[in-house]
Amino acid sequence: MKAGIVGLPNVGKSTLFNCLNNAKAQSANFPFCTIEPNIGVVNVPDPRLQKLEELVNPERVVPATVEIVDIAGLVKGASKGEGLGNQFLANIRETDAILHVLRCFDNDNIVHVDGNVNPIRDKETIDMELQLKDLETVDKKLDKVKRAAKTGNKDAQKEEAVLLKIKAGLEAGQSVRALEFSEDDDRDFVKPAQFITDKPVMYVCNVDEGSAVSGNAYVETVREAVKDEHAEVLVLAVGTEADINELDDYEERQMFLSDIGLDEPGSAKLIRGAYKLLNQQTYFTAGVKEVRAWTVDIGATAPQAAGVIHTDFEKGFIRAEVIAYNDYVQYGSEAKVKEAGKMRVEGKNYIVKDGDVMHFLFNV
Repeated sequence: MKAGIVGLPNVGKSTLFNCLNNAKAQSANFPFCTIEPNIGVVNVPDPRLQKLEELVNPERVVPATVEIVDIAGLVKGASKGEGLGNQFLANIRETDAILHVLRCFDNDNIVHVDGNVNPIRDKETIDMELQLKDLETVDKKLDKVKRAAKTGNKDAQKEEAVLLKIKAGLEAGQSVRALEFSEDDDRDFVKPAQFITDKPVMYVCNVDEGSAVSGNAYVETVREAVKDEHAEVLVLAVGTEADINELDDYEERQMFLSDIGLDEPGSAKLIRGAYKLLNQQTYFTAGVKEVRAWTVDIGATAPQAAGVIHTDFEKGFIRAEVIAYNDYVQYGSEAKVKEAGKMRVEGKNYIVKDGDVMHFLFNV
C-alpha cells in the first residue's frame, strides 16, 4: 500500500519527503530506508510498540511500515501530457492514497509558480487535471456500457446511471470522492473503475513556524473548501520540521518541539495519518524473540490477520488467542492476563481490533 505526495512546485513537497527520509525527529527507533530515489518505507510511530517492548524485553522489535512516494511535480495541462504530466498521472494511479501538499505560508524568497500564495487555486489546479483524466476514463467506459444498456442488460443500465452521475460531477468540478453513492453502486461500479479522484486524500497545509499549532487563515480556507470531500486536513510546518531534523540530539529536538508548542513532530502525525488513510490498522505479536506490529486492513478477520504472517497460518487457521492491548499493559504480562481471565479465544469470524495482541493456532 502506497501513499503519494503530490503538489505544485515550491509548495514544500520535496522538503516534506526529505524530512521523512531523514526521520531523526521521530526517534532512533523509527528509521527510514530508501528503495529507490522517490520511494521510502517509513516506520509507523506507535507508542504502544515501545510499551510492549518495555514489558516483554524481546530480542528485537519490528514496527509497522507505510510506503511514501514522492511524485513528480504537476503543471497545468498534465492531463494532456504537458510537462511531466503523463509520468505524474501514471505514478499517482499506482498509489492507494494521496497526500496533497498545499502552500499556506508567505515568503517572498520562495517564488510561487502562479505569482502569489493561494492554496485553493493550487488545489483546484491539481484537482482539474485529475478530474480531466477521470473524465477520459468515464467516457471510454460509457461507450461500452451504453451499447450493453440498449440491449436491456439491467446491470449495464445501472452502471450507465452511475457513470453518467460521475461524468456530471466531474464536469461540474467535483471529484469522485465528493459524490454520494449507494454501498452496492460504490462496490460494483465505482471502486472497480479506480478513478484517480476517488482515492482517499489528506490535505497537508504547509505553514510557517508560528502557525504550526493552530494554523492560519489559509488553512481555514482549505478546511472550508474540502468539507464535503471526507478528507483530513493536517497542519504541518515543513520548514520547521526540516530544521528539527538537522539536530542530532534527541533532547534538543524535544526542546525545539516544546518551544513551538508541539508534543511530537508533525511528520509522525502525517505517517500515522497516511496509515489510516490507507485503511490500515495494527495488531501485535509479543514474545521474547520478537515484538512486532503487523499491518492488516480495517475490518480484517482473524484468519486474514494470520495470513499476513504466513499463508499457511490462514489456510490452516484453527483459532486465535487475543489480548486487548490495554489489558496487556494493565496486567503486565501474558501470564498475568491469563490468570485474570482476560485472554479470549476467537474463531474464524472474529474481526480484528486495532491494538489486539494475538497468537494463532493452525494446522496444515
